[in-house]
Amino acid sequence: MGNQGQTASIDSNNSHQDQYGVEYPSVFTASDARNGKIILAFLNNHLEVRGDFFPPENGGAPISAEYIADILEKKNIRFGIQHDEINKAYEECVQYNEIVRDVLVAQGEPAVNEVLSYLQLNPLLEQKNPALVQDNDTIDHRSRSPFTIIKKDMALAKQKRHKPGKEGTNVHGETIGFNVNHPEGVLAGGENTRMEDRYLLSNINGQLVIKNKIVSVRESLVINGPVGYGTGNIIFPGNVEIHGAVYDGFKIYSGGSVTIKQTFDVTDAVTKGDLTVAGGIIGRGRALVKVGGNLTTKFIENCSAACRKTINVDMEILNSRIFTLEKVIMKDRGRIIAAEVYALKGIYAGAIGKITSKASRIICGVDFTLEQELEKNNAMLRILSGKLEHLAKLMSAPLIDDEKQEKMETLRKRFESEKHKTQIKISDILSQINAFEDAVVEVKGEIIPGTYIEICQASMVVRKTLRRSRIRMDKGSGKLITEKL
Repeated sequence: MGNQGQTASIDSNNSHQDQYGVEYPSVFTASDARNGKIILAFLNNHLEVRGDFFPPENGGAPISAEYIADILEKKNIRFGIQHDEINKAYEECVQYNEIVRDVLVAQGEPAVNEVLSYLQLNPLLEQKNPALVQDNDTIDHRSRSPFTIIKKDMALAKQKRHKPGKEGTNVHGETIGFNVNHPEGVLAGGENTRMEDRYLLSNINGQLVIKNKIVSVRESLVINGPVGYGTGNIIFPGNVEIHGAVYDGFKIYSGGSVTIKQTFDVTDAVTKGDLTVAGGIIGRGRALVKVGGNLTTKFIENCSAACRKTINVDMEILNSRIFTLEKVIMKDRGRIIAAEVYALKGIYAGAIGKITSKASRIICGVDFTLEQELEKNNAMLRILSGKLEHLAKLMSAPLIDDEKQEKMETLRKRFESEKHKTQIKISDILSQINAFEDAVVEVKGEIIPGTYIEICQASMVVRKTLRRSRIRMDKGSGKLITEKL
């Protein structure tokens, strides 16, 4: 930089701070107002200085090296001076006689705050579950859930290491102290959790619970109110306890047992363990309930329910299809009306049928899972037989070339093979389907005429009202017999 013999003076009237603590500007002028000048701005609590370089006017003297040195000295700019940026701006301003703005004159070093060690919650657990978007781009709010479900061995939190602080330096060479940050983390020691190295892990599948900053995982999900739009569908790996009603349209899937303290307006429910409903189960005709344990409820209406163990119903089974691999047990006033009931080991009810309703069907002694498999294979057998019949007609048609005939023959052999395999499956199922010949139908009240009863494929239709009766299969004759209780 050349020496232009220019000296600088400070116009202190042009220096002030705004509401954010930023000082604007400091104007350095020469003795002659026509001379070149620099306007400085101190930013970020004197961690940064930026300047605008102005050329002279009407024959005034340009900015000089002494002028710049004088500015730096008088404003006590001692640290982080950006000589390359200053020289570049100075040369451009002098050479092209143009204003050069926003030049970085000096840059301090900010302080680095000390951060104490803390346990940070897994950020993924802080995100809300997104709603499922359907094909028409509408949101199914039933898929939303306020619950955070945890899998076994999942990382719940991570121990963040201590970070030491570092003092900073402003453009005046003054030391800037650092602060100590105390991040708000979570605490270990909650139930069903453990620390491994720096990670807090879950011991079980369950619900994440954070109370008083302590992270826990609950084996059971407890819902104090109803299941509706406030909860969304319930999908949980353990036991579920619902203190309110379950509204129509909401689904429940549980890897444990489910207890519902009020009415269950069921749409779709699957439980690996027991299902206990203090109120009744209402299905509106399209509902499906699958229970891996026992099913206990006040009544079942208009739904299908499949249960691996015993079904206990207090009052009524109405217009429903019921399946169990154990027994159906009802109280003395419990009545089966217009229903189809499959109970492997028998039915114990107060009454079956109602004069004004369609007849009920009672099937016992038969494994309903095998019967369903039998129905599926019989349907497949009918389809294959139809295909073979149609193929035979095509093959017998005149003017079929050899290539097509060969392809159809290959297809015929494949259908014949599949038909043979299906017939073998049907034969195997029939040999196992009668799984409990000791099954009985016991009714303490009446069985209305028209009721169909079947035990191990021996069947009867009740022709006149039966009261206080037991129906069982006579193993000698293979027929059903009726006994008085």
